[in-house]
Amino acid sequence: MVRAAKGKKDRVLPLPLTLLENLRQYYIAYRPEYYLFEGQKGGKYSAKSIQSFIKKYAREANIQKSVTPHMLRHSYATHQLENGINIRYVQELLGHNSIKTTELYTHVTKISKNNITSPLDQL
Repeated sequence: MVRAAKGKKDRVLPLPLTLLENLRQYYIAYRPEYYLFEGQKGGKYSAKSIQSFIKKYAREANIQKSVTPHMLRHSYATHQLENGINIRYVQELLGHNSIKTTELYTHVTKISKNNITSPLDQL
């Protein structure tokens, strides 16, 4: 659950099972009180802190482009569409009121027409 995300909307996102054990270890080590990831003085991280983390780790990964938190959101949506997730689900995950907003992500996806199969092939 992501509370008060973009647009002050709550979001429920799937938890990657590959991260579950790491999150358990993190929780045991740091015992956050309210937010899973809390700032040094408790409470939530500021937007500026999140931006700083992302820029720092992008530099460490030798990414030359400027990276922002919003770019991660765009990447998430694009990857979901490329993996065949229905655009209506992506719309809900992103919290878009209009499907038109979500459709903006379809122009950057690399879905190959060769990967489209007939439902009859699954019989």
